[in-house]
Amino acid sequence: MEINPVFARRLYLCWLISHSERPNVPRLMELTGWPRRTLQDVLKALPGLGVELQFVQQGVRNNDGFYQLENWGPINKGWVQQHHQALLAAIE
Repeated sequence: MEINPVFARRLYLCWLISHSERPNVPRLMELTGWPRRTLQDVLKALPGLGVELQFVQQGVRNNDGFYQLENWGPINKGWVQQHHQALLAAIE
């Protein structure tokens, strides 16, 4: 199965957000090894796929908080769960 790396990155990030505790940008950078800008670009692209992502504000600073996946939209969550390793392989 050949998967487009750009699309794979978006799906993998959805899976990672749904399976991580308090996934914020620094934590996601640590888990993925991706640069901040790449991560921010992928996060910004998710609503274009129909994914509903929310930033849950905690603390006093604007960036204190974490991301939460509210709705997978048209993406099959079960498929992503089953193929997250293949998605990661397509990215690398």
